[in-house]
Amino acid sequence: MFLAAQVALSLFLPISSAATSGRRATTCNGFSDLCGRSYGNITFVGAHDSYAVGVNNLFTDQDYDVTQQLNDGIRMLQMQAHNNSGTIQLCHTSCSLFNGGTLQSYLQSVKSWINSNPNDVVSLLIVNSDGFAPSQYDTVFKAVGLDTLSYSPPSATTINTAWPSLGSMIDSGKRLVTFMDTGANFNSVPYIIDEFTNMWETAFDVTDTTFDCNVNRSKGDTSTELFLINHFLDKIVLGEDAPDPEDANVTNSVSGTGSLGAQVQTCVAAQGRSPNFMLVDFYEFGGGSVFQVAATANGVTYNPSTPVPSPRSTGTATGTTSSTSKPNNAISQFGVRELIIPAVLSLSLLGGWMAVL
Repeated sequence: MFLAAQVALSLFLPISSAATSGRRATTCNGFSDLCGRSYGNITFVGAHDSYAVGVNNLFTDQDYDVTQQLNDGIRMLQMQAHNNSGTIQLCHTSCSLFNGGTLQSYLQSVKSWINSNPNDVVSLLIVNSDGFAPSQYDTVFKAVGLDTLSYSPPSATTINTAWPSLGSMIDSGKRLVTFMDTGANFNSVPYIIDEFTNMWETAFDVTDTTFDCNVNRSKGDTSTELFLINHFLDKIVLGEDAPDPEDANVTNSVSGTGSLGAQVQTCVAAQGRSPNFMLVDFYEFGGGSVFQVAATANGVTYNPSTPVPSPRSTGTATGTTSSTSKPNNAISQFGVRELIIPAVLSLSLLGGWMAVL
């Protein structure tokens, strides 16, 4: 009987120890070393306008869809939400310029990926362009089933050092963190987190290679908030900011003027810590360099089992458009008339185009 009791106890103790340790996950976001690290002490690569996918289109920022983005290592998905006849639609500035489909359809892809990757924590950053109420987003999240996977902080504001570890988030099943730039209400939908009381950002729509680490937008104490760097280079096209894939290899690189690595080092010097999120365009330019920068910031080694795919957009990496992809630029997709409508055009330029038309 005593031996039986010892055996029973030996079988019970490991289970009890694991159950009370608070962390059973051994690999978190691809690295064992990140399991014990706080969510607020990790650098994640984010896809700017992650839904805006297309080849050589003035209004797209990514070459690959959200599933491929997540497969390759993107862990923050940023999006613009617009009101399209009462439906939450993901559009670039206007749904007439680029319509990326409904939020519900997009989130279904995210949910499918999360279900297939139980050891990863993913973040969303929603730009609530047309002021939908949190309850309307909650309806979509519930329809997809993401509400049950969403992390709700204990209060409306969480300082960067108070976030749980990745391992504990994975163990709890709360593996989706959602921020919203405006309109969040903790008392209404606690898992939709107000961005600017919990996170600050650097400047966006930068058109030169001077990426600093100055606070551009915040509503809280920047010394204790998470922070995000907008590291995507734009160019001016017909008076409007547009993505710049031609320079994406340099912009996304590990070192050098205007590189992602250089901006991270600027932040470390200025803020005493690495950014929590790095938003980039055309993440695959640089052959995985954006993920290497994140790995270095996190103190781990970037050693992917498969390489990131080759760029599809025209840029310095290839110099040509993929032969398997039909060019999908703004003129071919929307027509010259729709392209020149924006009032940002000067009267002389507009007059010249109208003469041609």
